[in-house]
Amino acid sequence: MNVKTVLILLVLALATIFALVCVLLTRGRAPSTCQHQPPEQDGADDGQSLVFADLTPEELAQVVRYLQGNLGVLLVDASRAKPSDNCIASVDLQVPAKAEVLRFLDGGGAQPPREALAVLYFGNQPEPNVTEYVVGPLPTPAYHRDVTVQKYGGKVPYHRRPTLAVEYKQIAGFLKTQVFSAAPSFMHQVMEYDGANLAALSAAPRGFQSGDRKSWFVLFQNVSGFFVRPVGLEVLVDHSSLDISRWAVSKVFYNGQYYRDMIQLESAYVQGRISVEKAWSFAFGMSVHRGLRLFDIRHKGERVAYEISVQEALSVYGSNCPGGMSTRYMDGSFGIGHYTSPLVRGVDCPYLATYRDVHYLAHSQVSRVSKSALCIFEQNLGSPLRRHYSNLQSLYYGGLVNSALVIRSIATIGNYDYVWDFIFYQNGAIEGKVQATGYASSSFLHGDGLRYGNRVWEHTLGTVHTHSINYKVDLDVGGRSGSSFNACCYTGKP
Repeated sequence: MNVKTVLILLVLALATIFALVCVLLTRGRAPSTCQHQPPEQDGADDGQSLVFADLTPEELAQVVRYLQGNLGVLLVDASRAKPSDNCIASVDLQVPAKAEVLRFLDGGGAQPPREALAVLYFGNQPEPNVTEYVVGPLPTPAYHRDVTVQKYGGKVPYHRRPTLAVEYKQIAGFLKTQVFSAAPSFMHQVMEYDGANLAALSAAPRGFQSGDRKSWFVLFQNVSGFFVRPVGLEVLVDHSSLDISRWAVSKVFYNGQYYRDMIQLESAYVQGRISVEKAWSFAFGMSVHRGLRLFDIRHKGERVAYEISVQEALSVYGSNCPGGMSTRYMDGSFGIGHYTSPLVRGVDCPYLATYRDVHYLAHSQVSRVSKSALCIFEQNLGSPLRRHYSNLQSLYYGGLVNSALVIRSIATIGNYDYVWDFIFYQNGAIEGKVQATGYASSSFLHGDGLRYGNRVWEHTLGTVHTHSINYKVDLDVGGRSGSSFNACCYTGKP
């Protein structure tokens, strides 16, 4: 045995003995130093990380209490402050000067005092202004110093203050109670405004001249992802006054046209001098027996149909089993509207569609609700409505997206799910469409069963059948018709 082998064996023997000693010493008591200990974190307790650490909740509370008791003015909570109040807009860490920090980190100098930077809005003063204070030392503040002039070269005028969340709420209230109410016909008939279906997005800056505090508010449909649902209405609000009651509308913009205010817009609309981009309008509802129905259908303001509605869904089956061969389903007898099922966002309808609940009373004395049973959405049809690419004497392209308005419900009746669509096209055409999905009806496969359908499993026959869908169509094209007709569509076995 050579020397190298002997040394290896000795090392292994020593390691084994050391491990056994550790086990014997630690048996029945807390772990000793024989166990592995994580290395100590360098500088864990020397305060270096504290130089850059964000303020703790306790420190923030201390700063607020100090400012409330040492500025000699009443400070209103910023979440409910009016423009004419004094309030604390924000509190943040005041990072020490770099040279001071580096002396502490690298040269063994004293640790810089921990301080906060507080931004205050003073609206309740002879000269309203924005002031910034450094407050320290933390965690128990004892002093504050005004650093506004040092940072900005002079006092900061009050109109330059960033907008607080509460001011946006106050502007929203102003729009709702003062602005929109000045144009009741326009807001109701064009915007279908109900107090909650519009969302506003503010533009910035608040003006282009010193002293301005005017903001454009762009209106959108108040749905998920409203940023891509503008309604064409924009309002310029002058909120420069510290008295909210003196806020005013400086200008209104709708569909490419400027107006002095909402009163002028309302007058122009009532007199028919406004081009309203609203091609289709209709009333809709759900019959508990028959399902989706539409009334007073208008294209560009002209009624084209009084009623278009689903009436019945009939399915006739064939089979060599008695149940299958005698099946003649009239789905209206079960209740097409009664069995309208909730729609799943992103699957049954686009995620950003508008969803509506349906209330019904059937098989009970108490009404019930089917949540999100109707959806309404615009659908890109995948090909342009018109387009032209000129490559002759001049080069240009002109095109228009071909989109349609869809209202949809889905009724689940037994094994079938009927997807009911009414589709409104830009050229004035209306389409009633139904798709059948769900599960196929079946019989036990035996004998000559394949004459009556297709084998879908070892002993399962997908039975042959025919669907007949019946619609009521009461057209009023070019005037009142006074009559209606039924339209049917048929589908063979799926």
